[in-house]
Amino acid sequence: MRIKSFDELTIQDNFIFQKVMLKKPICKAVLERLLDISIKDIVYIQEEKTLDVSLETKSVRLDVYVNDDRGTVFNIEMQTSKDMEELVKRTRFYQSILDMYHLQKGQKYMTLNDSYIIFICTFPVFIGNRHKYTFKNVCMEEQDILLNDGATKLFLSTKGKMNDISKPLQRFLDYVDGHAASDELLREIESAVDEAKHCETWREEYSMLSMDHYIYWKEGVAEGRAEGKAEVVIQMLRKHLSLEMIAEVTNFTVEEVKDIAKEHALI
Repeated sequence: MRIKSFDELTIQDNFIFQKVMLKKPICKAVLERLLDISIKDIVYIQEEKTLDVSLETKSVRLDVYVNDDRGTVFNIEMQTSKDMEELVKRTRFYQSILDMYHLQKGQKYMTLNDSYIIFICTFPVFIGNRHKYTFKNVCMEEQDILLNDGATKLFLSTKGKMNDISKPLQRFLDYVDGHAASDELLREIESAVDEAKHCETWREEYSMLSMDHYIYWKEGVAEGRAEGKAEVVIQMLRKHLSLEMIAEVTNFTVEEVKDIAKEHALI
C-alpha cells in the first residue's frame, strides 16, 4: 500500500478538497454549481463533524458538513476509491446517521432536515457515461410518484462523456479531472489548493492521518494472515495431523493450535 506524500496531493484528494471547502465563498459556490441552485448562506457545523448516535453505533466523520439558510444539510466528499458497492452502502449509512442524530436532538419526524449526500468521483460510476446520477426514493410501480422524504444522494463523475450537465459544472468536473482552471471560481479553488499545500499545520495533520492509515492497514494485513493461518490449522486438524507437526509448519505454538482445535470442536 502506497500512501501519497503531502506534496503529491491535488484537489482530487479528499484531504485537500475538504480544506479548500473550509473557505465559505468557495464552498457555497461549489454547492450552487453542483446542484444548480441558489443558496443565500451556509453555516459550518464544525462541532458536529463527528456524529455519535449511540455507544453501539459506528461514528461517522463528515469532512464538509454544512447547513444552508433553510436548514438543508449538505455533505460533500471527493472519492477516488472505485468500490461502488461500498460507496452506495456508505450513502445509506450516512443518511441513517444524519437522521438519527437530528432525532436524538429532540426533533420530530416532520422537522427532519432535507439532506444532500454528494460524492464527487474521479472514475466512471454505475453504467453508461453520465456525469451526474441523482437518487431519490420513488415508487417502483408509479415512477412519477416521489416519496418526498427530503433525502437526495448525488454521484458525480469526472469521467462522464454525455452532454448531460451545465457548462459550469462541466468546467468544474474537468478541473477536478486535471484540466486547467477555466473560470473565476476554479481559479479561486486553484489558489486555495496552493494555499493549503503551504500550510505546515495541515502538512503535519496529513502526516498523522497517513501514519494512522498505514498502521490500520498493517494491522488488517496481519489479521488477515492470522486468519489464513488459522484456516490452514483447521484443515490440518481435519486430516488428523499431530498438534506438534501443525505447530511446526504454521509457526503457531502447540497451545495455540490446541485452542483453535477446541474452538472448532476438533479435539
